[in-house]
Amino acid sequence: MTSTAQKKQPVRVMIALLTPLFAALLSISSVMVAIPAIEVGLDADSSALQWVLSGYALAFGIALVPAGRAGDLWGRRGLYFTGVVAFGLTSLLAAVAVDPLMLNVARVLMGLGAGVLMPQIIGMIQELFEGPERGRAYGLMSTVIGLAVATGPLIGGFFVDLTPENIGWRLTFLVNVPIAVVVLVVALLWLPRPDPAPAHQASPRARSARELLRLDPVGLVLLSAGIVLVMLPFIQFRNLLGAALAAAGLLVLAGWTWWEKWLRNRDPDAPMVDLRLFTLPSYVLNSAVLSLYFTAMPPIWAMLTIYLQQGLGHGALLAGAMTLPSAAMILLFSAQVGKHTPRLGPKFLVAGTCISIFSTLGIGASVWLMSTDYGSLWWLGIVLGLNGLSQALIIPAAQTLSMQDVPAHMAGAAGGVAQTAQRIFTAMGLAFVTGIYFAVLAGSSHETAMMVSSAVISLMMTASLATALLAARRARQARRAHQQSDAEPERALSAGE
Repeated sequence: MTSTAQKKQPVRVMIALLTPLFAALLSISSVMVAIPAIEVGLDADSSALQWVLSGYALAFGIALVPAGRAGDLWGRRGLYFTGVVAFGLTSLLAAVAVDPLMLNVARVLMGLGAGVLMPQIIGMIQELFEGPERGRAYGLMSTVIGLAVATGPLIGGFFVDLTPENIGWRLTFLVNVPIAVVVLVVALLWLPRPDPAPAHQASPRARSARELLRLDPVGLVLLSAGIVLVMLPFIQFRNLLGAALAAAGLLVLAGWTWWEKWLRNRDPDAPMVDLRLFTLPSYVLNSAVLSLYFTAMPPIWAMLTIYLQQGLGHGALLAGAMTLPSAAMILLFSAQVGKHTPRLGPKFLVAGTCISIFSTLGIGASVWLMSTDYGSLWWLGIVLGLNGLSQALIIPAAQTLSMQDVPAHMAGAAGGVAQTAQRIFTAMGLAFVTGIYFAVLAGSSHETAMMVSSAVISLMMTASLATALLAARRARQARRAHQQSDAEPERALSAGE
């Protein structure tokens, strides 16, 4: 892509890129508060409801890496438009669903559309921006991610509580349709058109069968099968069969890794994912921080929704409104964190993970206070604000640092791999924490279940903190090595004198 147009209108470019991202992620969090209404409206059983949430995430995870690779090969603009159109049309299909099967098919297709879209956004940011501007762009992207996760329950609650029965949950999907139409218009006007395709990209008119082989179909099948087998136990089969499926999935992923190595030895440009990505410490460590954080962060909102609606008897709108303090902190700080990440990024990660642990412990303490004379939802709002601050520190810093050494022509695949890991870890965390919540609830109260779940989430956050400390240490070592290498010519010159 040409950078000239981007430099003239960077704000317009970011609006075009991030608006569909907001809608795609909103479709995860807003549906959480709509589940009871869907259950009544479509007479859906618990298994069907589980797939309403998880089918989207599963399809999203499957599409990310091959879509990223396709964008790296053939250009990202066309796939961006494909993802937007697919997401908009399948959102309409979900909104008019007449039974659970139709809704779940639509949700899977929505996930595929979002999965095609996401790596193109990351790839275009990596390609169009450099240095502090890239950090600021990733900061804005993280603001949008955080706002979508945090305000989704509020928007969903608004539709469910303030519209007629069997209409509100449909609006949580239907709202994506006008967004998709607007995005198509502004993207056509504002997104830079590609420069002549470089050697590693193929013209859309030249996508012959031979060109399609460059997408690595064997790798595509192996990776998709591995992801499905690993994620299914956290969605449907939480038993010995699920454990066997997960083990089989790990074996398939190991086979995919072997295949990618073998393919690269034959042709360096052939693999779906260049495994040299995993030799970049900045990519591996910072992606790990973010993946581990996503194991623990989304379950907070899932547990909070259950506790407020089922435990305290509040409506979906109030349950959603509790996300506002977090959203406000994200809106205030994410972009600034992204701007200063090149200089302070590792410190942001350490501070953010420490705050996340403190905030989740604070959630448990706030719930405990509910049983005393000092209990108030205001306490819960304060600690959720701290949770938003942790998101504002962690997500833009980790995203920017993870991509800082990734070449632009590998950005789509790199972003797809990182996002896939986040989806898998999120599914694991949701399954684990919800399992604990309902196990405790079976013999106790919602308050006890919430306090135990908060303590467990805090323990899970320590893994992200440990990785953040390791990433910060590695960044310090790399900076010292760079300073020493810069000093060598000066020392040599001094010795010569």
